[in-house]
Amino acid sequence: MSDNNVQIFDTTLRDGEQVPGCKLNTKQKLVIAEQLENLGVDVIEAGFPVSSPGDFKSVEEISKLIKHTTVCGLTRAVENDIKVAAEALKYAKYPRIHTGIGTSASHIKYKFNSNQDAILERAFEAVKFAKSFVNDVEFYAEDAGRTDNEFLARVCEMAIKAGATVLNIPDTTGYCLPSEYGAKIKYLKENVKGIEKAILSCHCHNDLGLATANSIEGVINGARQIECTINGIGERAGNTALEEVVMVLKQHPYLNLDTNIKTPHLYGISQLVSESMGIYTQPNKAIVGANAFAHSSGIHQDGMIKNRETYEIINPKDVGVTDSAIVLTARSGRAALAYRAKNVGYELTKLQLDDVYANFLNFADQKKEVNDHDIHQIIETSKVYQQIISA
Repeated sequence: MSDNNVQIFDTTLRDGEQVPGCKLNTKQKLVIAEQLENLGVDVIEAGFPVSSPGDFKSVEEISKLIKHTTVCGLTRAVENDIKVAAEALKYAKYPRIHTGIGTSASHIKYKFNSNQDAILERAFEAVKFAKSFVNDVEFYAEDAGRTDNEFLARVCEMAIKAGATVLNIPDTTGYCLPSEYGAKIKYLKENVKGIEKAILSCHCHNDLGLATANSIEGVINGARQIECTINGIGERAGNTALEEVVMVLKQHPYLNLDTNIKTPHLYGISQLVSESMGIYTQPNKAIVGANAFAHSSGIHQDGMIKNRETYEIINPKDVGVTDSAIVLTARSGRAALAYRAKNVGYELTKLQLDDVYANFLNFADQKKEVNDHDIHQIIETSKVYQQIISA
C-alpha cells in the first residue's frame, strides 16, 4: 500500500445498523455490501457474528459474495466471540477479525472491574487467538479518545507483539477535539515500538459534530485507515460520514492523501442506504443531502448562473448528482427567475422580466418553493404575457 493511500473501512452494516429501528435483513445487507465493493471501499465490516444467528448468517453470506474487498467481523476479547467470527468468515477471500477491549480508566474500572495489567494481558491473548484463525487482525482500544496516551501506547505494543496488523484508535464517545485526536495519533506513531508493522485507524463518533474533523486530523498525523459509514449513520449522533472524509481528501490534493473510492457512486449508495434503513438524510447534509447543490438565495443564484465555482467547491457530477439546482423562493432574484423561465421556454427581455418578477414575488410569498408549473402560471397572469408569446 502506498504511504499516501488511506484505506476506507466501512461499518455501515455493523456500527451503522445499531441505530434503533434500522435492522436490515440478510438480503438487504447483501445488496448494500455489493454496492460498497463497487464503490471501492477497502474493508466491509459485515457484522458482529456472535450477537445473533441473523448476524452470523449475514457475515457468512457476505463473505461468499464479496470478491475483492476485505470482509471483517467484530468480536469482543472473548474466545467464543473470536471462534464464531472465524467460522462466519471462513468463505471470505480476504477475512479480518476485529477484536479488542476498553482501555480508558472509566472502562477498566466500571465496565470490567479490572486493572491495567489485566487489560494488557487480555488484549494480547485476544489478538493472539484471532491470529490463529486469520492473518489479518485488527485490534480496537475502545474509548481510546479518553485513554491516557502512555497506557494506550503500551496496549498498542502488546497488540502488535501478538500479531495485530491494524490498530483502531476509537474516539468512542465523540469527546476529542481535532487537535487532541491528531496529537494522540502522532504520539502513537512516535512512541509505539513496532508501529511500522501495523496501520493506525481512526474510528470517530459524532457526539459533538467532530467525527469528520477528527478523522481528517488523524490521517494528517499518520493514520492510514478511516472507519466510517454511509450518511454518517450509527449509534447516538452517528459515525464519521464516508462521503465527507473521502471528498475532503479529494478536494484538498495538497494533503497528498488518496482513497480508492469511486466518488460518482456516492449519491446512489447514499440513497440506497437511506431507503433500506428508513432513515432519510437531512436536506442540508454535506455531499449527499437534497440541498447540498441547491441554491435559493438571490445573491448565490446570480453568482452560480455566471460561474458555478463562485458558490460550489465540488462539481455535483463528481458525487453522482446530475446537476446543481436553482430553487425559486421569495429570496430569489431576477437572474434566477430569468434562468428558470428560459429553461421552460420563455426568453424574457429586461422590461418583461421586471414585470414578471413583481408577479413572481407576490406568488412566491404564498408558497415555499416555486416550481416549473408555477412559472407558467406567473407568466400567463402577468401584464406582458401577450408580448412574451408574440415575440
